[in-house]
Order: sequence, then C-alpha cells, then structure tokens
Amino acid sequence: MNMDQNQTRVDVAHLASFDVDGAIREAADRVNEANRRSFLAGAGIFAGAAAISAYLPRVARAQGSLPKGDVEILNYALTLEYLETAFYEEANEKGALSGQYARFSKVVAAHESAHVDALKETLGDKAGKKPSFDFQGTTESQATFGKTAMVLEDTGVKAYQGQAGNIKTEAVLKAAISIHPVEARHAAWIASIMGQGSGQPSPAPVSFNPAEDMATVLAAVKGTGFVPALGGAPAGGAVSGQPAVGG
Repeated sequence: MNMDQNQTRVDVAHLASFDVDGAIREAADRVNEANRRSFLAGAGIFAGAAAISAYLPRVARAQGSLPKGDVEILNYALTLEYLETAFYEEANEKGALSGQYARFSKVVAAHESAHVDALKETLGDKAGKKPSFDFQGTTESQATFGKTAMVLEDTGVKAYQGQAGNIKTEAVLKAAISIHPVEARHAAWIASIMGQGSGQPSPAPVSFNPAEDMATVLAAVKGTGFVPALGGAPAGGAVSGQPAVGG
C-alpha cells in the first residue's frame, strides 16, 4: 500500500494555546493510535481530492461489483456533479465573472470535475451519460451566477447528506463523506463572496443542516429547467434568474 502513515495523523499543535487541560491532545492521541492500527492492518484513511479520485475506482475493483443501491446512489451523485461541473465551465467560458467570483468558479469547476472523473471511473460501464444542460442565462451575470451557485452547492450538501445512511459499502461511504464537506465549503465560500463580509447571506445559517431525499432533490433539479430532458422551469424559477432548487 503506497500510503504515508502521517496522512492519517490528527495534528492539533496549532490548538495548544487553547488546550489548557490537555483534553484536545488526549483525544487526538486516541484517534492517532486508532489510525495507526488501521494503517498497519491495511485500512488507512484516505484524505484529499487526489487520494479520493484514485481510491474510488479501487473500491469498485476490490468489491468486484457494487450493490445495486450503491450504484444508483453513485449515479445520482454523478448527475449532480455533471450539473455543477457544466454550470461552472459555462460560467468560465462566458467571461462575465471577475475578481472573487471568477476565482471561485475556476476553483470549484476543477473540484466538481474531479468528482465526476472519480465517480465515472468507479461506475465503469454503469455510469450514466452526461445530459445536455440549459442554464437559462444564469451564467451571464455575477448576480445570477452567485445566486445559482449557492443554491446548487446547498443542494449538493443536502443530497450527499441525505444518502449517507443508504450506502451499503463502507469504502464508498467514506469516499462520499469526503466529498460532502467540500460541497459545504463551496456553499459557504460563495455566500461569503456574495455577502462581502455582511453575513447576508450567511455562510453558516443554521446549527443543524437538513438533508433531502433523492426524490426531493431530483424534483427540484427538474424544476430549474436546467436539464431539458427532465422538463421546463416553473414560474419564478431559473428563467427569471431566481433558481428554484432546494431551499
């Protein structure tokens, strides 16, 4: 296994000044010892986008064939990642973004594309095909881009969270929950850019984040009109520049 054991360590040195009674260090030491044992047993924890993109395909090969339910969930995730990737790629091509918006779009496009590649390789010939998209002009101005990006990222967070308990393959679950916080960071990042430090919209609006089931998310995606094969957008939806995905 070509993996550095240090990758599994929890480093809390930067918290030393706050750790008056040593409780944080003690907890970290317990986690690190558990990780060391897992590593020695050949079950090290993979971290980072590069590791996950390499890891997911190995999951499929190791399993021989994934459970039908896991295949369905992975294709569901792939559909959402296709949507996000296409949105950011179109925004980058349109050239309407500048400053922090442009940087956000380029960075997030790369993240979402990496997610797509990993999911497609994992699914192999079971991967769903990329649909065509119509973003209804939402990539042509920073205002509508920002609103749409925030809604798409919030939806991604709720979607991954909603399926976590349904995944049967432990390795796939670990990979999926490594993507989930990335989507959450995207959502917080674009909210921060839009709010310009005002806190409106809030990058962290609630104490507990709601999940959404697959049917709810897919119905919301259909409602945007972004995927022509699924049908058009309702009044007040994406056509008017007010995305109707999620909430």
